[in-house]
Amino acid sequence: MGNSKSCALSKELLEDLKLNTRYSEEELSAWYKSFQKECPSGRITIDQFQTIYASFFPDADPKAYAKHVFRSFDTNNDGTLDFKEYIIALHLTSTGKTVQKFEWAFSLYDVDGNGTISKTEVLEIVMAIFKMINADDQEDLPEDENTPEKRTDKIWDYFGKKENDKLSEGEFIQGITENKEILRLIQYEPQKVQDRLKEKKQ
Repeated sequence: MGNSKSCALSKELLEDLKLNTRYSEEELSAWYKSFQKECPSGRITIDQFQTIYASFFPDADPKAYAKHVFRSFDTNNDGTLDFKEYIIALHLTSTGKTVQKFEWAFSLYDVDGNGTISKTEVLEIVMAIFKMINADDQEDLPEDENTPEKRTDKIWDYFGKKENDKLSEGEFIQGITENKEILRLIQYEPQKVQDRLKEKKQ
């Protein structure tokens, strides 16, 4: 057993996370214990993040999506996330406030980090999302969005963009704010992520 300091979440960080997420003190403490067990160094690598994410989706392959989620939260590009970044990542990908979630979604789709989104980048993320949808669920998708390419075309058409156009953050957020169909198409259903997180904690 380690000393109590290493096992306890600091009051300051706890208050910060309670303010910025919808997690309770009990939930955050449970996450922290689990995080410390998985990552004694206090930082999580992309491989560890992918492994943890994969445990939420045993019947799918979320590694590509997890890689992009990790990238979008590794703001200093040091290849690791600390506990705060990790919790914010879990929160925003499942229960985050709308504006925060839209800003995060833009950074997720802006794969090369140049401040705009291309159709190729949309396809890359959509392909990662499809790897998380099991075969049975894919069969239930509408005909015009049952492949990554079709779904990407549909998203791009909704934004009114030509093949080689780019999307700015303002256009992206305006589009998904005004058109719930775009929002549905660009995300992996957050409810599924929430359900998996709840199952994991029980």
